[in-house]
Amino acid sequence: MLRKVKRQILPLLRQEDLSAALGAITALPPKQAVNPLFGFLYHGEERVRWHAIAAMGAVTARIADEEMEAGRVIMRRLMWNLNDESGGIGWGSPEAMGEILACHAGLAKEYAAILISYLNPGGNFLEHETLQGGLLWGIGRLTHARPALAAGAAAFLRPFFSSPLARLRGLAAWAAGPICTPALAEGLKTLQADPHEIVLFSDQRFTRPTVAELAVAAGS
Repeated sequence: MLRKVKRQILPLLRQEDLSAALGAITALPPKQAVNPLFGFLYHGEERVRWHAIAAMGAVTARIADEEMEAGRVIMRRLMWNLNDESGGIGWGSPEAMGEILACHAGLAKEYAAILISYLNPGGNFLEHETLQGGLLWGIGRLTHARPALAAGAAAFLRPFFSSPLARLRGLAAWAAGPICTPALAEGLKTLQADPHEIVLFSDQRFTRPTVAELAVAAGS
């Protein structure tokens, strides 16, 4: 059954039209769809991976609407993937967590602080730079969807403004916009001439903004 559902989902994730793909995926039995989606979170094709992240949010929200504890199980599984004891790296897990919390208010109330804790050097800080990029995207997804629940992230974003990696600088700026504090606004000024482009998946599409464009938008 798992292989059959996986074969159904993969071509949907490869579609350019994400809305149509999500409609078809959420029409599947949600508890059958969710396991293949875990595997697609670290797929080699960028479109497949990001569409899987979006689908994970939609499917988990549906599951949680029907059975909240089942939604919590999915969140705990993503958290386990980020645990050193899991033996894995956790690719795609912070992005999926952010997407789920953006899609489901109940899970967001319970898990927003946990997602933010992965930014906190005194908490569950993620040291791997690739995972940090995924986390900043997940935080940004949450700040744009539910800024009140994400306000605690403001204390931990500014150090990323001076990262040597443009992706981290840009994603931190994007995440800062909806929860911008005076300290963040001051830090964003240092990025407003940064010409480096990043790839950003937002509003179900890919764009290539510069860090400067993201910083200006966040600080305005």
